[in-house]
Order: sequence, then C-alpha cells, then structure tokens
Amino acid sequence: MAKYIVGLTGGVASGKSEVTRLFEALGVTVADADLAAREAVAIGSPGLAEVVDAFGSSVLAADGSLDRPAMRRRVFADEAARLRLEAIVHPRVRGLLRAHCEDAPGPYAIAAIPLLAEAAPEAGRDAGGRAAYPWLQRVLVIDVPVAVQHARLLARDGIDAELAHRMIAAQALREHRLAIADDVLVNDGHLHALPDHVAALDARYRVLAAEAAAVPTN
Repeated sequence: MAKYIVGLTGGVASGKSEVTRLFEALGVTVADADLAAREAVAIGSPGLAEVVDAFGSSVLAADGSLDRPAMRRRVFADEAARLRLEAIVHPRVRGLLRAHCEDAPGPYAIAAIPLLAEAAPEAGRDAGGRAAYPWLQRVLVIDVPVAVQHARLLARDGIDAELAHRMIAAQALREHRLAIADDVLVNDGHLHALPDHVAALDARYRVLAAEAAAVPTN
C-alpha cells in the first residue's frame, strides 16, 4: 500500500526548516528536496553523467563532483541551459523523494519541497506542484506575509533590502502557494507557538493516514 505523503512548502524565510525539525522530533520522516538534488547528481550517478553529456566536463570540479557555482553561473545566464538542467535533475529529485518517503517508517512521511508551487518544465509552466507531484496526498504551506519574509531575510542573512526583494520575487507568488494548499500554518509570530501547531497537524495526518490505509484498493 502506498505511503501517505504530505508535501511541505513555503517561501524563503518562512520557517520551513524549523517546522520540519519539529515534525522529525515527533518521529516523522522528512525527505528533503535539497538533499535529493545533491544525491541526484552525486559523483558516479547517472544524473551527473547526463549533466556532463549535456554541458561538457567544464561543469565538474577537480574532485569529479558537480561544480555548483560554475553550473549556477551558466544556467542563470542562459534560459535554455537552465531548462535543460532542470529536465535532467527534477525528475530524479521527484523519484528520490518519493522513494525515501515510501520507505519511511510510520503512518505518513513528509516531502519538503521549497519550490513545490513552481512549475515543472516538462509539465508545462502553469502546472505547478499538483501536476509535478501527483503522489502527494496533501500539501502543507508554511505561510508568512511578504513583509515578514523581507524582515527575516535582512536579519538572518545580513543582506540589503534590494537583494531580499529579488530573492522573494524569484519564487512563486504567495497566492500561488496558497492556491495549492490543503493546510496552512501561519508562521508570522514567535517560535514558541510552532510546537503546538505542528503537533495538531501531526495528529491530523496520523488520522488521515489511518483512514487512507483502511480504504480497500482494487
């Protein structure tokens, strides 16, 4: 039987890392898209081999790993190159996330996907997370007002206001994330309020997972 899997997303500086840490403290497995992206192009992987075939050996560092800064500079300067890289990496990331979640103990697992609301190139620009991740049973959005994101970025990263604005603007609009949400955790207050919110969500997901497991499949 398929694992009950919850997708977790949110904008930059929304508090995703703290929320996932709290879920993990409750015994929930969290599969992280950023870690899966590194695994997808690890040394010796088919993903890295395909990247080299597409872009040449100049994208490799001295140790044979992907030179991420060089790759980043290349794709930011060339939209076609970015789409080509995403077409190689993103399907592998989705496959790894699903496998990690399916193999997890417990009644449900979480796939932490920062860019869940953004479109997958192969799914079409307006497809968004539901089309790219059809195996998610539920989507949790960690939501904060843009002004709070901005203030947190300035305090957390020590950057200027213009860079903070560009970082927020580079992601999906807040309303686009909320449009794919089944659950919304508003994280615009103090951290001490988060454990109770996460505990309530965990209890809900355990019930939903149990209900889904009880439904007979053909």
